[in-house]
Amino acid sequence: MTGQDWFEKDFYAILGVPKNADAAAVKKAYRKLARRLHPDHNPGDDAAEARFKEVGEAYAVLSDPEQRQQYDAIRAMAGGGARFSAGPGGPAGGAGAAGFEDLFGGLFGAGAGSAGGGRPGAGPRVRYQQTGSGAGGGAGFEDILGNLFGGGGFGARGPQRGVDLEATTTLPFRQAASGSTVTLTVEGRTVTARIPAGVRDGQRIRLRGKGRPGEGGAPAGDLLIAVRVEPHPVFALDGKDVRVTLPVTFAEAALGAQVEVPTLDGGTVRVKVPEGTPSGRTMRVKGKGVTTPKGTGDMLVTVQVTVPQRLSAEARRAVEAFAEATADGDPRADLRSRAAL
Repeated sequence: MTGQDWFEKDFYAILGVPKNADAAAVKKAYRKLARRLHPDHNPGDDAAEARFKEVGEAYAVLSDPEQRQQYDAIRAMAGGGARFSAGPGGPAGGAGAAGFEDLFGGLFGAGAGSAGGGRPGAGPRVRYQQTGSGAGGGAGFEDILGNLFGGGGFGARGPQRGVDLEATTTLPFRQAASGSTVTLTVEGRTVTARIPAGVRDGQRIRLRGKGRPGEGGAPAGDLLIAVRVEPHPVFALDGKDVRVTLPVTFAEAALGAQVEVPTLDGGTVRVKVPEGTPSGRTMRVKGKGVTTPKGTGDMLVTVQVTVPQRLSAEARRAVEAFAEATADGDPRADLRSRAAL
């Protein structure tokens, strides 16, 4: 990006924020626009891609306090915010305040004016064009400003680390559990990322050096990938462990049973439900969780005692007989005693 770009582009307008917006407001505006304009959401839309790059360029400047200060100063001069005394030969009416172009006109003489001559009574008008330095080439725009302001001007910044970028990817549950490789388009570049096994919904993966390139030999920024994991109707991830809810009948919970439970790898495992197991109790099955470089997790099986919605006449009589046989027990006695504390 050149100093000329800073003259011509209103980065505040590009992000849709006021000039006094704080860093948080700038970042929020950038994220909102980046999500909406990202090429992944606008495939084949060249206009959206160009706008996406423009938004990224604006954020790169406004998110850096030093660059933002320099940008504001340049824009102020270009737009009339900073004025300089022209001295004799200024606009008609005496020693008025001349604009930025008049300042440069006075420095480089009337012969540097643009084609067509100067303005009557207003001194010469000067146009500047960004050119490369070297044999046969004039000084660049930044070089001019650097010389004017003692070598510490607006184009004399040192190496600048690249800006961190953000992206989002969505994985099916099983891919999140086993790990996956995803390909993303980031500001026109293709980036391949390895998502580790057992990634959580909302977890952010940092890829070092995959953000925006640095300036002046400085390192590139990082790429932060927010992972969305699609829910599964049976399984849920809990770190390396896999959770599953196991429906059992009242008889199985009361008398005990051996039941088949599906596993994440597509098979099943037999789980013993002990006699008298209450609803909500969780049992652990070793080694049936997610395999990661740090080891393999377990499967956590939570018992859920189901209640039939309808009873046949014979089943109802059996339940009534059971209720009569267990009438001496009061499951809520402890609840009342604890409520009195």
